[in-house]
Amino acid sequence: MSDTAEKTPLCQFYHLERHGLDAVLPTLLEKCLERNWRVTVQAGSKERRDALDTFLWTYRDDSFLPHGTAADGPAEDQPVFLTAGPDNPNGATVRFLVDRADIDDPAPYQRVVFLFDGRDPEALEHARGQWRLLKAAGHNLTYWQQSPAGRWERKA
Repeated sequence: MSDTAEKTPLCQFYHLERHGLDAVLPTLLEKCLERNWRVTVQAGSKERRDALDTFLWTYRDDSFLPHGTAADGPAEDQPVFLTAGPDNPNGATVRFLVDRADIDDPAPYQRVVFLFDGRDPEALEHARGQWRLLKAAGHNLTYWQQSPAGRWERKA
């Protein structure tokens, strides 16, 4: 395997149909933290970033998901960093993109995860556009869709 192929991130597309972002994102972030992965979550706007920040503190009474924004002190202290821009101040190896956020260069990451609402035609078209761009650039892509039971199934 060449050096270039080894550095190509895995780009994962999660097609949300049965559960929305608020139900899916915390679980995926928890799995990343269990693996000791540092994560940056990029929202499509500052308002959405702030709403996610509030939500992640309160989404479940029996859970604590450590995260923060630029307003919360040193970014390198945050295992999950929330942003509305392309920054990666916590040195994340995994980047989540939500609410039609775009990524200019996925190369610094091991994984790039796109979460999009399949019931929203604009979000669906945006995800398709990102897929086409990344595929044309030679990235390793996977597509996941929720089953009727709500489990993730990898599609061809």
